[in-house]
Amino acid sequence: MNHYHMWVNLKDSRRDLEFAGAVDAYLGHLKGRGVIESWSLQRRKFGFGPPGLGEFHIVVSTRDLAQLDAAFGVVATRAGEVERLHHPVYSMVTDFVSALYRDFPDPERERG
Repeated sequence: MNHYHMWVNLKDSRRDLEFAGAVDAYLGHLKGRGVIESWSLQRRKFGFGPPGLGEFHIVVSTRDLAQLDAAFGVVATRAGEVERLHHPVYSMVTDFVSALYRDFPDPERERG
């Protein structure tokens, strides 16, 4: 599995539940289209965490890089339903940071 991590802050923290709903609608749509396997949204607790990472953490998981590329292809259209759902998410965030991780050891890795 590949895990696309995103950390963000909100421009207006009073809109936290609205943000959570927008993320649910958007990523739920991508999952329903089969271009991602799963996703999760977390919020920093008690202010613990590295200062360079945002208060909110989103993880999108895909089977492989081909599926992740398909997801980016859908999002990159910036049109139709996907843009209608994407706009409320990205319009609320600031301080975006991302990273791509994989499960390890890789299943194809030869051992011994």
